[in-house]
Order: sequence, then structure tokens, then C-alpha cells
Amino acid sequence: MTAPRNDAQALPAQPALEDDLQRVALDAAPDGILLVDRAGRILLANCAMQDMSGYSDQELLGQPLHMLLPSESRTAHVPKLEAYFAEPARRPMGQGRDLWLVCKSGQRLPVDIALGHSNHRGGVAVAFVRDLSQLRQMEACMHYHATHDTLTGLLNRWQFGLQLEQAIAQAADGTGPGSFALLLLDLDDFKAINDGYGHDVGDQVLKEVARRMQAALGATVTTARMGGDEFTALIHPCDDEAALRVRIDALLAELCRPCPVGHFALNFGASVGAAFFPHDASDAATLMRYADMAMYEAKQHGRAAYARYASAMGFAMAEKVMLHERLKQALEQDRLSLHFQPQVQVCGGQVQSVEALLRWHDDQMGWVSPERFVPVAESTGLILALGEWVIEAACRQAGAWLRAGMPLRVAINLSAQQLRQADLQQRLMGSLARHGVPPYLLELEVTESAAMTDPDQARELLGNLMAAGLCVVLDDFGTGYSSLAHLRDLPVSRVKIDRTFISPMLDSPADAKIVKAVIALARTLGLQVVAEGVENLEQLRLLRILDCDAYQGWLFARAVPAEQIGALLGIPMTDLLARSEVS
Repeated sequence: MTAPRNDAQALPAQPALEDDLQRVALDAAPDGILLVDRAGRILLANCAMQDMSGYSDQELLGQPLHMLLPSESRTAHVPKLEAYFAEPARRPMGQGRDLWLVCKSGQRLPVDIALGHSNHRGGVAVAFVRDLSQLRQMEACMHYHATHDTLTGLLNRWQFGLQLEQAIAQAADGTGPGSFALLLLDLDDFKAINDGYGHDVGDQVLKEVARRMQAALGATVTTARMGGDEFTALIHPCDDEAALRVRIDALLAELCRPCPVGHFALNFGASVGAAFFPHDASDAATLMRYADMAMYEAKQHGRAAYARYASAMGFAMAEKVMLHERLKQALEQDRLSLHFQPQVQVCGGQVQSVEALLRWHDDQMGWVSPERFVPVAESTGLILALGEWVIEAACRQAGAWLRAGMPLRVAINLSAQQLRQADLQQRLMGSLARHGVPPYLLELEVTESAAMTDPDQARELLGNLMAAGLCVVLDDFGTGYSSLAHLRDLPVSRVKIDRTFISPMLDSPADAKIVKAVIALARTLGLQVVAEGVENLEQLRLLRILDCDAYQGWLFARAVPAEQIGALLGIPMTDLLARSEVS
């Protein structure tokens, strides 16, 4: 018969069990654990420590701790170890800078170390070692994405701003170059690429621009994407504009090369503005603003152009800001006015319509020319509010004349931005209805260049406006695209020949032939013709010979306030006023 089993006898002795459990706990720990004696010899290394270092248990036990330290740290470690055992104390994780662990392979790992102490065997130091490699990689990745543009890999606006501030500070304390150039680059007609080919193609173009910038300017140049299609570069040292110009010319040549994207070869250029530290400005904000002014100056010179900041640009920008603010106030306070210039039949001399021209008298600046304030309104987005004011004022005046017994067609100019308004027709028809004006008494003048910004959209809009009863005129003909196809396809009823052809036609046979050809072409297409800028009788006589329909200019009258139009029509002002009061 088998003797009953004594389970207590089957269990290991208590000390052996405790040793086994301690070893299990050590090897299950996620961090490396080392026991080191006073002499700096390794007494124990858990599994995590072995995996981290690449050494086996046998390779570590009894070896000096400095085998795991960088060679440059070993000498300094000896007194630190002695000091620790002289006054042992706990040291938790995260109490200092990263330390380095040298693996068997020679690789260095960033680690953090916590220390503990035991009096076992005369004193033992316990080191808890944590591998920070993944944490540091994640931090580096996060830092990269916080400081770089995710699309192009260039620095982002925020980081470039820090680099610019640092360059200025180093120049001030003598630790960096004393002068440098700030470049601001903006692609030409990039919107057309995005609109025509899609944003994915646009993104590929931006990445290619970044690559070409770095290749053309060199690896030592700090480059960044500021956002959209705007890039910047910091070139230091740089005190020679001639040498800089050579580099910029090379950059522009690179950017003007066709860019292959899929089955397309896209052409684009860029405008570059430059400002110099400390010659032009000594602080980052001003330097950036000056480079921006120079870049917009370059855009005025056409595609793939360069400009350096000049003080005159600062004056122009200051005037632009001032004009914008005062024009905005004038618009809000209704301190604008319309003057009207008659359009007169060449044969017969009757006034057939008047063109409404915007006028602005400022308390400080006096009369401000439209040539001065309209471009400011266009560049700042104020042109839409300005155009809305003109529509309302012109319809109001046309309604007043109509009620006074003088139905007079009023012509207004539409900007390219107005033509892109989805609700432009509703706005026009609403204003006409508010003031009781039939659509045929409102004439819309559109330049070729404005219509050709989006030809399909313009054709649809202008066609709808004519179908609604409004008159559409192609303004400044001859100065824009001047294409027969455009003249044939655009729904217009009149063409206005620009004054630049009318003024010299008496002395220039070529200009006279152009005027004759435009009139003949319009006649073929069933369009009426109005000549602008007629200033003397000889011009009028030639226009009569060429069979022009109507003219406009100082020969008949300058643009005048509404109350003077009656006199130009031969109707006494007293009669007009009386009719207005009766109605």
C-alpha cells in the first residue's frame, strides 16, 4: 500500500523559495536592474538589463560597471561612485539629463537611472535603468512636426521666425554674421494650377518648389514655407547684393523650368523680394514687412521678377494703408459721390447715356483721384463694398431722373471681383427694383481683362444680365486681349474704344486704322461703338467719317455732378426741379 503523500515535504525550503520569487520579480521588471558593490563590480543583472545591453548574464557578472559607460565618462564615474557609497541616498527617475549606456554592439542608448541602496554584504547600490530610445524618438518626431511644414519638409513659419530672431541676436552680440538677406518668394499664378489641375497636383508643385529652392540656394541657407504658395529664405552672411542677385537669378531660372506632374508639364514662375539686415531694418517684423513689400513690387514687373526693398516702397505702403483706412471711413459715412459724363451721338449730338464715375473728397487730402484709390480698394478687398455703393447710388440717381421726366441710361463699371460674385445679378436687380428703375436704364461696363479672368463664368453671367434687360458694354477695347473670338462670344451690345487709340489717331495712321477696323468689326457683329477721350472737333469729324456711333470726352463735357446734367441736356434746372417736386 502506497504511503500517503506529505505535501509539506514536496515544497522547497523557505529560503530557496524566497530566492526564486525574488529572481522572478527581478526578471519580470520592465526596466533594467543592476546590483553593484563598492568596488563598482556588477553583482546582478536582470533579463531586461541583459536585453538592453546585449550582454549575457555571464558576461556581466563580476565585471566593472564602467564597461557600460561611454569612455569619456569612466574617469569621472569613479569618484561619483565613492561619494554615493559614502552618503547613499535614493534618487528617483527624471532627476537629471539623459545618461548614455554603451551596448555590446557599441550602440549608445539614452537612459534614465534611479538609485537605491542596501546594506546587504556591506553595502550594495541598486540601479534601475530605463531605455529612453523610443521616448526620445517620439519627442524628436513631435518636435520635427512642430517646427517643419508637413508637406514640403521645410521649416514652418513659427520656426523660421525663431531662426530669424536668433540671427538678429547673434549679429548683435558678435557670435553670428553681421549682415544677411531675407528673401520672400511667392509663386506666380499658383491659383490657376490649383483650380485647373486640383489641389493634389498643387501639392506636388509646392514640394518641387521646395526641392528646387534648396538645390539652387544650397544646404547652408535656411529655407521655410510660410503658408500657401509663399516661401522664405535666410541667406547669411550676405552683404553683396550683386552676388545675391546671381543666386536669385539661378533660383528663378530653376523655378521657371517646366515641372513634370503625371502627364503634364506645368509652367510657373515666382516673384522674389529681398530686404537686408541691418541696412534696411534691424528687427524681424520690419525686415519681414519690407521683404513682403519688395516681393509685391516684383510682381508689378511681371512673371519671374526680383526686387529689393527701397524706402519709396515704405512710403507707398504707408499711403496704401492710410488710403484704405480713410476710404473705408468715407464709405461707412457716405462721403463718396458720383459724377456723370455724357455719351453723345456722333451724328445728331443727342446725349444717349451718362457714365457714372466715382469721386471722393477727403477732409485732409482734398479730391483723391480714382487712379489713386481704386487700386487700393482692389488689393484690399474693399472694391466689393465700393462697387455695391456705386450700384445703389447710380440706381438711386437714375430713379430720380426718371421721376423728374428725364429717363437717362446710367453706365457703371464692374470690377473683376464683382463679376465673380455669385449673387451679382440679384444685387443689381434688387437695387433697380428698390428705386423703380427699369433694367434698360442701367448699363454695365466690363473690361476685357476682367471678363477673361473666368471666360465661361463671365459669358454665362453677362448673358443672364442681358436677358434680364440690362445693357452690357465691353470697355477699354484694344488694351486687353482684343480677340475676335472674345468679341464674338461675349454677350455685349456695345464696344468702347480706349482713349489711347483715339488721342493719337489724327497724327498716327496706324492708330486711325485700328479705330477704323474696330468700328468695321463691331458693325459686322451688330454692335454699337463708343469712342472714349474725344477732346477736339477734328477727332469728332474723323469719327463721323468712320461711322462711329457715339463719343465721350471733354469736347462735350467733363464728368459733372448730377445737378448739372440737366443743363447739358438743354433742360433748365428749374424745370427739372419742378418736375421732381410734382412727381
